[in-house]
Amino acid sequence: MLSLGSVGAKSTKPSFVSYVTPEEIKLEKEPPKKLKHPDLLPGEVEFCSANPILKYTQDDLSQRGVFGTLFCTNFRITFISDEKSQEETIFQGIAHHCLEEKSLKCVFAFSYTGTPSPEMQRKRETILFDSPEDWTQEMKRTKANCRLVTENENFELSQRLPKYFVIPSALGDLFSYQGKGFPIWCWSHYSGCALFKASLPPVTQEDGDFQKHFDIMINAVAHNYLYSAKTEDLSESLPTIQDIQQSYNKFKQFFLIENSTDFWLSDMKWFSSLESSGWLDIIRQCLQKAVEVVECLEKDNTNVLITEEEGTDLCCVISSLVQIMLDPYYRTLMGFQSLVQKEWVAGCHAFLDRCNHLHQKDKECYSPVFLLFLECVWQLVQQHSPAFQFSETYLTVLSDSVHMPVFSTFLFNSAHHRESVLKAESPLAQSSPLSCPTVWDWSVQFDSKAQNYFFNPLYSEKVKHEKAVRKPHKLKHQRQLSLPSTAFKTPFKKGFFKDETDSLKKMLRVKRLSRWMGSPDSTAAISREFYESWQQRPLDYHGLLLPCLDGPAVRVWMQRYLRWIPEVHILGGGSVAVMTKLMELLSQVQDLKRVLEQRDSSQAAKPDHRPYIQHRLLSFGSSGRLPSSFPFAYSRNRSFKPIIPTGLMQCLMLTDSLASQEDEASSFVSLV
Repeated sequence: MLSLGSVGAKSTKPSFVSYVTPEEIKLEKEPPKKLKHPDLLPGEVEFCSANPILKYTQDDLSQRGVFGTLFCTNFRITFISDEKSQEETIFQGIAHHCLEEKSLKCVFAFSYTGTPSPEMQRKRETILFDSPEDWTQEMKRTKANCRLVTENENFELSQRLPKYFVIPSALGDLFSYQGKGFPIWCWSHYSGCALFKASLPPVTQEDGDFQKHFDIMINAVAHNYLYSAKTEDLSESLPTIQDIQQSYNKFKQFFLIENSTDFWLSDMKWFSSLESSGWLDIIRQCLQKAVEVVECLEKDNTNVLITEEEGTDLCCVISSLVQIMLDPYYRTLMGFQSLVQKEWVAGCHAFLDRCNHLHQKDKECYSPVFLLFLECVWQLVQQHSPAFQFSETYLTVLSDSVHMPVFSTFLFNSAHHRESVLKAESPLAQSSPLSCPTVWDWSVQFDSKAQNYFFNPLYSEKVKHEKAVRKPHKLKHQRQLSLPSTAFKTPFKKGFFKDETDSLKKMLRVKRLSRWMGSPDSTAAISREFYESWQQRPLDYHGLLLPCLDGPAVRVWMQRYLRWIPEVHILGGGSVAVMTKLMELLSQVQDLKRVLEQRDSSQAAKPDHRPYIQHRLLSFGSSGRLPSSFPFAYSRNRSFKPIIPTGLMQCLMLTDSLASQEDEASSFVSLV
């Protein structure tokens, strides 16, 4: 059996195909029709096809299936309905082109000749961090006191580093670092401290050289603000890349359902089985480590340096989570996309190896690190939905787009890898590199109606006048936390820092320049106290955001993993029903608000052209008609009855009245 549930762009539910021989088909007397072929995209090439193929959908009342042809191209596998037998081909060819190792130049992105949409060319709101101007703008936004490095523009420093990056101002000659072991700036707290990440310094035969190199790196970070710094080696406190891969492989097996009977038999021990995979615990550990870093920045006003061997895996996870928890800009759609560009794409995460785009048999380099990050973000979105402008549907689509072979965003291992491959594959290699669309141009995949589902209708937008009220008082308070108590016995005098710099450095160096102290249990207890203290504050969706890490609080990303399993779909239930009802109420409130504004206005009433995403969403049907898998697996057929063990049939079978209900939705969008 081969599942076609996520193959075609228009598929809305799981289906199965089986290869049949011509002898098993009752041929019609009329002459066979001409073999149909798929409509190929620009640059798409058909490799092979298999015919006849019987496609069977589980909610097909006729139980006869549909005959047709299965095509394999350099971009997709697609089924074309054609019940007339034409010719025999080799089905194994499809498996060969889908699963066997291949070279990067065979990826569809290098054949796709699409160009960025006019909308994307006209207004690029996602910052790509591929120019010095982008980094300068980000440093200005966060008031960072660091130095922009442009010496690697032609990758003279290292091919493993970005073209442009930011380092502490106190760092010396970069060429002596061999492209490794120096801190790269991630983000600056408004108090003045900052977050840095680094790969480990190159190991030499003499241990003294390593320690000397490491001390120079820490001192440069400490000089950024009040000579204070803490370091954390993530490879010692978090699971390894191999552990992440093994845990996820166990976890995903519970969602690869062969048949309905197996699904219902596994239902009784499903949660305990998920917990035993360790995947949810890894998510919890990453969120916990991010909270520890946030505490150092927010409460202690201490510079933080996180390290690992390459500095492009777990460092990306933790640094991104920290910025989402602290900076509300990164909770907007464009801000989040810019964050992914900065920390992951420009930050040289090895997407090609970690996502195994080339189906390499060497499993050691494969690991779903970026998916782990999205899982952690999903936990935050579920716990603090009004704080995020984007929805869980957006995160689900983004996780799918990582494996879409059309975009260059998640296709390469580094900036140098990207530039060298695109230049080599360009037909005009002498003049300009090949241009591939970015994944952030969502119009390549979805129309504007489908993109409405990317936005969270319950997002609490920040009131403009709040900006000038909040910062001054908090900035003063936070800076006081970073100074010794003796400094406040007398008021500040002019030139205080100039006169007292040396004595402050001596005092703070011993107390604040250190690695993470204490056992994991004691650290967790301190972070718990920090979390409880934050909970007692007034709720502010545009301020600090912390996750709850208690057992039941860390949940399974149901929409992503269960959307293609009909047995768990709830008609008129699940989160979609709650969200739709809330959107209905919100729409009514907004309508009343507009009426009141028009009545109070002294001018003539003008039509309100502000976008109301809720109204467009409601056109797909009421909450009582939408399944819990909406908008991914949306079927007009409500008569599907699960094939479950006989003992459970009486309790779980759908009633005839429910099965006979007609669909009131006028249209739908399937996101695949």
